[in-house]
Amino acid sequence: GCYLCPGNTRVSGERNPEYGGVFAFDNDHPCVGPDAPDPDALAAGPYQVRRASGLSRVVCYSPRHDRSLAELPHNEIVGLLEELQRQFRELSARPEVRHVLMFENKGEVVGVSNPHPHCQIYATNFVFRTIELEAEASTAYLAENGRVLFQDIVAAEEADGRRILGSCGSAVAFVPYFARYSYETFVAPRATHANIAELSRTELADLATVLGETLVRMDNLWTMPFPYVMAFHQAPVEPQADRG
Repeated sequence: GCYLCPGNTRVSGERNPEYGGVFAFDNDHPCVGPDAPDPDALAAGPYQVRRASGLSRVVCYSPRHDRSLAELPHNEIVGLLEELQRQFRELSARPEVRHVLMFENKGEVVGVSNPHPHCQIYATNFVFRTIELEAEASTAYLAENGRVLFQDIVAAEEADGRRILGSCGSAVAFVPYFARYSYETFVAPRATHANIAELSRTELADLATVLGETLVRMDNLWTMPFPYVMAFHQAPVEPQADRG
């Protein structure tokens, strides 16, 4: 009865192919889409609004309904990250897209309605406020110090060592000094990149290793499939007029 499994029919009436690896498709019930309403007719009084449109996609990790991201073998995690690279390149090339948000909500306690392991992608004509703030802080730090903020964060965490969860070559996982809630964890490449599409094959493989090991540790800590919200923090996409 799972609408994400191979060969099954989704709520839209579309039938999934008998896929054997990663499978991506346009969300049948998107929360953001190209047919967003014009807010001018809805707004009144002092409210400032503008049209919020975009594309929403679902990415199934595997045909296996019972295998979470933590349980995928390394080569399949690499394959997933490669698909996310392809998705970013395709979606960011669209002239209306200003940001590509990739995220996974895992577990019933965080509201997941379908347990088949998957993530989602929102490609929007606006930048989410959290990303705006991070970009502004990084720009200000670079102007003031002449260094990249996140590289200094990684260097400080590795020098301290107490919050490092794992590392492999070009990637590292740590609980940041400024963690806002329990078990907040960063998994990141050591080098600075604007988005996942810029990672080399080696960086992608190292990131897959550290991501998989971190998720296994979370599952083992709680002796259960650990529920979480995971988001890829990527820079805003440059406006079409500024692209080379």
